Amino acid sequence: MRTGGTLRCVAPFRIRVFGDPVLRTPAQEVAVIDDSLRKLADDMLATMREAPGVGLAAPQVGIQKRLFVYDIGEGAHAVVNPQLSGHAGEWDYEEGCLSVPGLSWSIVRYDEVHLDGWDLDGNAISVDAEELLARVFQHECDHLDGVLLIERLDKRQRKQAMRSLRERTLGLPAATP
Repeated sequence: MRTGGTLRCVAPFRIRVFGDPVLRTPAQEVAVIDDSLRKLADDMLATMREAPGVGLAAPQVGIQKRLFVYDIGEGAHAVVNPQLSGHAGEWDYEEGCLSVPGLSWSIVRYDEVHLDGWDLDGNAISVDAEELLARVFQHECDHLDGVLLIERLDKRQRKQAMRSLRERTLGLPAATP
């Protein structure tokens, strides 16, 4: 679509937002890696970039498959049927989510993780990740398990987050601190 003399891409998917039950439902294992899964990953990458974001899980676009895509500036990747293991350290970092747009919180996650899964050619992958990449892996795997980042907040943060989300849903102005 062209607007104002500039070319603008239209994302293939609408990103599901807080309140959509698909975000709370664990995704199903992918049984077959084929052209339709590769097309899905391509469309998810286009949607993620349009948002813009650094990661996107299939449930966020309404598809209950254990697949996520990411790009932290080192090239785009897709992971099928990911499994996290081996973690170390803690890292407190401001984290947002495309399914909870416009809001972010300081969240503590593991600083290092190990991820196993499959690429879109059916090859096994094994990645040791730290800092931002480790955070992306944890965040996207949470989505595949039906967990939103709001559930990672402490009690006080969660209460404030829920108030902000209710106000947004009702169309109320944001509360002042």
